Amino acid sequence: MRHFTVILTVFVFLLCSCKGDGTVPEFASEPTEQSKVSAAQTTATTNANCTAIFPFYWEIGNGTSVLASGSTGNSSVTRSTTMPIASATKWIFGAYVVQKLNGTFDAATEKSLRMLAGYTNFGNLSCIGTNTVQQCANVGTNSQYTAANDNKYFYNGGHFQKWAVDNGMGALTRAQLRTEFQSLLGSDLDITFSSPQMAGGINTNAANYALFLQKILNNQLLMRTYLGANSTCTLPSVCPTAVSSPIPVAWHYSYGHWVEDDDAGDGSFSSAGLFGFYPWVNASKTLYGIISRNEVPSGGNEIGSGWASYLCGREIRKAYESGVAR
Repeated sequence: MRHFTVILTVFVFLLCSCKGDGTVPEFASEPTEQSKVSAAQTTATTNANCTAIFPFYWEIGNGTSVLASGSTGNSSVTRSTTMPIASATKWIFGAYVVQKLNGTFDAATEKSLRMLAGYTNFGNLSCIGTNTVQQCANVGTNSQYTAANDNKYFYNGGHFQKWAVDNGMGALTRAQLRTEFQSLLGSDLDITFSSPQMAGGINTNAANYALFLQKILNNQLLMRTYLGANSTCTLPSVCPTAVSSPIPVAWHYSYGHWVEDDDAGDGSFSSAGLFGFYPWVNASKTLYGIISRNEVPSGGNEIGSGWASYLCGREIRKAYESGVAR
């Protein structure tokens, strides 16, 4: 009876495994590391979404090392090329606040980090030439509160600047901000502030941002736990609690970063910048990636050149994970 059961089990397995023509299909094997790297490299240099943004530097890595990388176009952008990362600053600020508060947030912090606080009149490049957080907040309408936008999603740097002022950071200079951020995120994180703007003032390079992302992957920063946490809908056309988003698809927003979870998305976490710097961590929190470039955008969209970098970066990510060029 036991032998009969075994034979029957094998028969059922083969029957269920057969294709329509009666043959047993080959089971797909995991792509080799070489095929992943090759697919990513090919995609970075030939995919239309990527050739459209030459020159740029890209890399994909895990918690310990760079797995694939390259400089495209005229190779003028490398891993060590320092540039303004604009809104990629937001992820670093989010990690700083999470670390500072040890993951315990009051209601004001919850709203500020997810852009629900009603401070929605901050000018994108308004803080150039200012030296302290408070001076930046004092420019124009940067600290203006709009009651109608309170508790509604509105992508704007005012939320972060207001939080910084309210939490004792107003007197900090650009140089002091570097030291303050390093005190919580690590002295090995080489960043500078070109302006004292919490949502967009950092200058750095791919090597240093990669270090930041590796700290997240390795759970050296509390941000790993908060990736995608308590995310809010952002696209006004489908979300009644959203007022303004620079992203044309239905992503969500978490603590200083996007969640790429629209119908065509893969759930990665990211924070694309105005000038094209695009960092990401995949949904499984096992890989990070970066598109590093510096292109002043045309038009007034707050993501600017970052959207085109996302379109390329997601293709490189898919190519690496599947081992098939795109």
